Amino acid sequence: MTKFKHGDVVLVEVVFSEGTETKKRPALIISSDDYHKSRQEVIILGITSNVKRILFGDTKIDSWKEAGLLYPSVVAGIIQTIKQNMIVQKLGALSKQDLEKVKLNIGKTIGF
Repeated sequence: MTKFKHGDVVLVEVVFSEGTETKKRPALIISSDDYHKSRQEVIILGITSNVKRILFGDTKIDSWKEAGLLYPSVVAGIIQTIKQNMIVQKLGALSKQDLEKVKLNIGKTIGF
């Protein structure tokens, strides 16, 4: 069972595509708390500080400081599943308003 929950902003150890090095990046947990009860994985959306390029499915975070982020940021509309042990630490949590915007955009992305 995970100590993290839906809406948390976390720092994740990401493996480069070559598989030789890692880097730490922020991410938003979108999987439900019930999902976490029986799985070793979490479903995340990456977070980037590149606010100049917002694509379909992306969501600009209004309350980025309150979410524990260092810079103005965007939640990317790219869904990923990772093992819980790839989470380094919790940074904060998205505000209810920002989380609702993310849900709306991701719903559009996957056709819901």
